[in-house]
Amino acid sequence: MTINLKNFLSDKSKLSKMGEFQDLKPLDGLEVSSISADLYNNGRDDLALFYFKEGANYATLTTTNSIVSETIIWNEKSNKKIVKALLVNTKNANTFTGKQGFEGIDTVAKSLAKNLTLRESKKEEGISETIKIKDLIFASTGIIGEKFPTEQISNRISDLVAKLRDDQNKLIWIKTASAIMTTDTKPKLAYEEFTFNNKIIRIAAVAKGSGMIAPNLATMLSFIFTDADIPSNLLKILLKKAVANTFNAITVDNDQSTNDMVSIFSTRKIKIGHNRGITDPVIQKFETSLKSVCLNLAKQIVVDGEGAKKFLTIKVVNAKSVSSAKKIAFSVASSPLVKTAIAGEDPNWGRVIMGIGKSGEKIDKNKISIKFGEFSLAENGMPAENIDTIKLREYMQWDSIQIEIDLNSGPESFECYTCDFTHDYIDINADYKNST
Repeated sequence: MTINLKNFLSDKSKLSKMGEFQDLKPLDGLEVSSISADLYNNGRDDLALFYFKEGANYATLTTTNSIVSETIIWNEKSNKKIVKALLVNTKNANTFTGKQGFEGIDTVAKSLAKNLTLRESKKEEGISETIKIKDLIFASTGIIGEKFPTEQISNRISDLVAKLRDDQNKLIWIKTASAIMTTDTKPKLAYEEFTFNNKIIRIAAVAKGSGMIAPNLATMLSFIFTDADIPSNLLKILLKKAVANTFNAITVDNDQSTNDMVSIFSTRKIKIGHNRGITDPVIQKFETSLKSVCLNLAKQIVVDGEGAKKFLTIKVVNAKSVSSAKKIAFSVASSPLVKTAIAGEDPNWGRVIMGIGKSGEKIDKNKISIKFGEFSLAENGMPAENIDTIKLREYMQWDSIQIEIDLNSGPESFECYTCDFTHDYIDINADYKNST
């Protein structure tokens, strides 16, 4: 769908219009490649490899769903802070695959470690380092409960490694981001940079996600790369902070995947000095850029929501606490009745009232005011008067709608993002296994 930049980009995000992509630049210390293992039986790329020859500091966050992918379990058993490579496969979630799925990742890991070691030995005679499977991590996305395609993936590892390149231009980034998609209609990329001591620090990222999207990470994978030398423990802190109001502030259908994973990698190429804490000026600049990248990708995921035609912002203001504002925002954003009303371009603010009430939060209904865009529809617990219904209907035709809920009860606020529900969502998910 087309984005109405007047409303959607009010936060001055660098998110591009649909069909356009940011000009991501190469990161020193990172090599990427993508290839087809023909998992879709149509020749599209379905494997992506990110390689760090000199290793990378690393932090990750995963789904809070109690059922998780065997791939995530494999990664957690390794318990690493420095990694050499990340391999991502699509089409198969490797979830509910049991011993076969876990051993499948182990088999793929052995093949990848062997081929990366061989590649480096050919480039540098006398290389002493052997890449081990504990140096690797993996991500899987796709259909749950189907046998993991170990052999198909393993058979393509040597070619995938051979295609690694360090000149990640715009087209290479797009190609790699496309290789991790499932029901996405377009790849998702974001980029930020800032200057420190006359050196340019870069943050580049890719993501996938379209359906099964809800907080505490949703059916999405996101991989973020930087050349700033930041230790793994600090990366973890920064990632948690960045995710709180970005990836954990979106919902498409209030369903949460078994495979969600957001990871950040530092190639350590730009030295910023040791012992820098969260309040250090350069770390704060990095945090601001990281949050911008994450918000950019999070919004792209919502825009690409399965069957979505409209982007919807739910903003709760003047709440007693952030947690209360967040609970109310998501109660409204997750309501099928609200989302279908938006799809039908119906300014039915009564459904918003319903969503506020079902949140379970203690509120004074006589203080609630509601706005759709600039139009006040309810004020202090009563219907607003003198509403320009013609202009309101025109506003509802926009492809980006904002609903503001003013509780008039405190100083806190929270903003989340979702999309409408259309019949296309039903069509996509009713035929999901056949189409993917």
